[in-house]
Amino acid sequence: MRLVQVLIPEGNRDSVIAALDEQELDYAIFEETGRGEFEAMVQFPVPPTGVEPVLDNLRAAGVSESAYTIVLPTETVVSTRLQALEALYPGDRLSRDELKANAESLAPELATYFSFIVLSTVIATGGLLLDSSATIIGAMVVAPLMGPAITASAGSVLADRELATRGVALQITGLLLAIAVAAVLGWLLKGTVIVPPGTDIRTIPQVAERTSPGFLSLFIAFGSGIAGAISVSRGSGSTLVGVAIAVALIPPAATAGLGIAWGYAGVAGSAAVLVLVNLLAINLSALVIFWSSGYRPEVTDQHGAVRASVLKRVAVLVVALVGLSVVLGLVTYGSYQTSTFEHQATAETEQFFDQSEFSEYELESVEVDYDSQDIILGDDPTVSVIVGRPSDAAVPPDIADRLDGRLEETTGQNVAVRVGFVIGQESEPIPPTTGTSTSAMTISAPRAERPFAPVDLDGSGGP
Repeated sequence: MRLVQVLIPEGNRDSVIAALDEQELDYAIFEETGRGEFEAMVQFPVPPTGVEPVLDNLRAAGVSESAYTIVLPTETVVSTRLQALEALYPGDRLSRDELKANAESLAPELATYFSFIVLSTVIATGGLLLDSSATIIGAMVVAPLMGPAITASAGSVLADRELATRGVALQITGLLLAIAVAAVLGWLLKGTVIVPPGTDIRTIPQVAERTSPGFLSLFIAFGSGIAGAISVSRGSGSTLVGVAIAVALIPPAATAGLGIAWGYAGVAGSAAVLVLVNLLAINLSALVIFWSSGYRPEVTDQHGAVRASVLKRVAVLVVALVGLSVVLGLVTYGSYQTSTFEHQATAETEQFFDQSEFSEYELESVEVDYDSQDIILGDDPTVSVIVGRPSDAAVPPDIADRLDGRLEETTGQNVAVRVGFVIGQESEPIPPTTGTSTSAMTISAPRAERPFAPVDLDGSGGP
């Protein structure tokens, strides 16, 4: 429920009262003596969804658009007409004035905004390098990116050019700043005792997760934007939803910065694509939700122009997303192909060494080197196999070629196979000693050595 207070201009008291009586609202009128152009102040309770239509009726009755108006949330209202009002105005959608006020409050001052961008990026960059999902989530609580996204969409549907421009500018500058901060921080940390020399960020799971964007990333971004628009238009849960929006933007922006710092163009480019896709999806979903919720400019004459502007923005965002979706499709297809090949190659290798002729050998590990970039560049996959053998067992000279032929026949891929052999020994278990307390007697035995023969990579039997 909302409590609305409006100043009535001179000469419009009767028409305002008639408009309130027509809608069967409970109201109270107070004489206004502080400002000469107003003769009274009226206040009345109304459900959230009724604020906008009631104010529109009052403005039609002579209340100026710039008249002093306050909308306050109320805890409890006791009125015999309350049930009829709630039936007349169901739901909890905020008025356009409340939406605009919420959007403005979500876009903080520049100093505050950029400070939180820097802090959240520093925390997220540390979380990526530490491979700590908890740290990354903590950075999202700090990131202030929900406000600009909602501000841009709200300004677009309400014909507030200044609000929309501010939202777009804050998003772009904020994300560029996040990438720059992560790049500088990565460059400073690279090669120090904090990040040891030779560290390959591409092998860090949290980084790798954001360098292979697929269609699921698009769904997450759409969900975040929809949740943000709904939470702001309903006036609930905006803080937690802001975390979801930040999760879709700050970690990939920090990943792009780390890619720049390490000189990995693939990492920087893939993460930047993910940032752009998420940004477009969040703005598109928020814009559609606000428009479909019925938010329109206050001036009726602007409805047609705003509708055309919104459709144009939606069309531009959709075209951009479709273009970037080609990249997402390639990555998704590549991930599917590499996962399928890895599963087939591992299964076939295990079956190959399960044959009776290899009963003396033991398959230790299978490693498949094949990723989405290999598919795009046309590079062949590599399968590296480590096999354990007894010291007196001979090495089959053609084992790599035979496994290569089997994998190529099964997968249809031109595969490079490497087979390495190791010689290992295992210690015999020490029988338990009966009748002796272990606290009074310690039994020690030398551990058996595990000598390893030189790795045979080509299957020829030589070192």
